[in-house]
Amino acid sequence: MYVRLVSAVVSASAVVFSLGACSAGDEAATPTTVTATEKVTRVTETETVTATESPTEAPTESPEETQVTREKKSVSSGGSGSAARMPNVVCMNLQAAQDKIQEAGVFYSRSKDASGQGRMQVLDRNWIVVAQTPDPGTPISEGDAVLSVVKNDEPNSC
Repeated sequence: MYVRLVSAVVSASAVVFSLGACSAGDEAATPTTVTATEKVTRVTETETVTATESPTEAPTESPEETQVTREKKSVSSGGSGSAARMPNVVCMNLQAAQDKIQEAGVFYSRSKDASGQGRMQVLDRNWIVVAQTPDPGTPISEGDAVLSVVKNDEPNSC
């Protein structure tokens, strides 16, 4: 693709040069701009699996076909489809709090600087959770857990 684009630009430059050479000697040549573009098409593949049932006896009808579609779903705790519940993570270091929320079955939680300075939590182990939303025991899903944090060496209620 890069080679085709370069050769298109070189060809376009040669045409511009040739046209410039054909112009009258004393007249000012009008500058020409050539833009070479190439269309890129993105292909997305979808996998469909067809399963055919093989009966042990001779079939009297045509085999039954079942289509299977694979979907990624988030895991919830409890195993029987019950929603994950928010654990109590106040006064824990941020990394341990995130680990505990993941153990409950939710893998995306958010954190914010409780000091109001808008600092980003780069090293999670250097921050302590001083408040949480929602309250412990509340059903949660991805992104519902918000942990308010301060640096370990800053004043806090823990």
